[in-house]
Amino acid sequence: MTDLRSDTVTKPTEEMRKAAYEAEVGDDVYGEDPSINKLEETAAEVLGKEAALFVTSGTQGNQIAILTHCRPGNEIILEAESHIFYYESGASSAFAGVQTRTLNGIRGAMNPSEVEYAIRGEDQHYPETGLICLENTHNRAGGAVIPIDNMKEIYSIAKTNNIPVHIDGARLFNAAAALNLPASEMANHCDTVQVCLSKGLGAPVGSILAGSKEFIAAARKWRKRLGGGLRQAGIIAAPGIVALTNMRERLAEDHENAQYLAQQLGQIKGIEIVNQVDTNIIVADVKNLKMNSSEFVEKLKAEGVLSGTFGPSYVRFVTHYDVTKKQLEDAVIAIHRTAGQMI
Repeated sequence: MTDLRSDTVTKPTEEMRKAAYEAEVGDDVYGEDPSINKLEETAAEVLGKEAALFVTSGTQGNQIAILTHCRPGNEIILEAESHIFYYESGASSAFAGVQTRTLNGIRGAMNPSEVEYAIRGEDQHYPETGLICLENTHNRAGGAVIPIDNMKEIYSIAKTNNIPVHIDGARLFNAAAALNLPASEMANHCDTVQVCLSKGLGAPVGSILAGSKEFIAAARKWRKRLGGGLRQAGIIAAPGIVALTNMRERLAEDHENAQYLAQQLGQIKGIEIVNQVDTNIIVADVKNLKMNSSEFVEKLKAEGVLSGTFGPSYVRFVTHYDVTKKQLEDAVIAIHRTAGQMI
C-alpha cells in the first residue's frame, strides 16, 4: 500500500530506532531523564523560546496551553476550522471550562480586524478573552501557510490588549520550510507554540510545547494533572531528537512531491484540486466522478493507495518521508483507474 492518508503514518527511521535503543534514560518526573532534558533544550533553542516541555501529542500540548493560559469562564478566539476547535473532542470546554469564539478565516488566516473586534470589552455579561489561537500550517485549509505579517499583526493586537497568543504549530516546520525561514522566526509572533515531532519529522510519538520558563513550569504541572508525567521517557525522546535535528531540512522534498501529485491529479478528468498547495497536503474534489469521497477512497484502496475523506466529495492526500516519487507515479496511475480512465 502507498499510504497518503497523513504524515502521521511515517515509520521511525533506522537512526531513530538505534537512538531509542541506546538512549540514556532516567525518571522524567524527577527531571532526571537526560534524553528528555536534551530534547527540551534543543526544542527551545530551535523555536527561540526560553523553555520547552515534551508532551505525548499535539492535542495534549494544545490543551495544556489553554489550561495554563486560561481560567474557567474565559473565551478563546480561534479560526472556525482550526484543529483545536474541529478535532480535539471539545477538550477545551471539557478540561479548561472555556468557550470558543470562532472566526471564519481565508485559507486558515483570520482577519486581524475581526480578531480585534472579537476581543471582549469590560462588561459583566461577557466572558473575558483569555487566549487567541493560531494554526500554522492550517490543516483544514489544505496545509496553508499563515503569512508572517498576519501572525505579526494579530500578535501586536493581542499584546495591546494583554492577551496571550498560542500557535498550534503541529506542522510549523512545514510552514518554515515553505517560507524558507527558521522556525524561530515563525514562533516569534506568539507567547507559546506547540509543534509535532510525529508528523513530517517522522518520530514515532510526541510533541513539544514551548514558551517562557514561568509558563513551562506551570504547564508541567498541568501535564502531570493530565497523567502526562512519564518515567524513563528517553526511549521516545531520543527519536524526537533525531527528528528535530536531522529531519527538518528534508521537508521541502515532501512539498515538491505534493506539487507533482497535485499537477498530475489536476489533469485527470473529473478531479478538481481545491486548495492552493503550499506544503504537503492536497485536497481534491471528486464529485464530478459521480461518486462521494467515501466511495472514491474505498475504490482507490482496492488499487493499493490509501487516502482520506475530507468532506462529502473532498479527498485528502498527504506526502511524507515514507512515500517516494516512484510510489507517487504509481499512485497517479491507480487514481486514473479509480476515476475510470486509462493513462
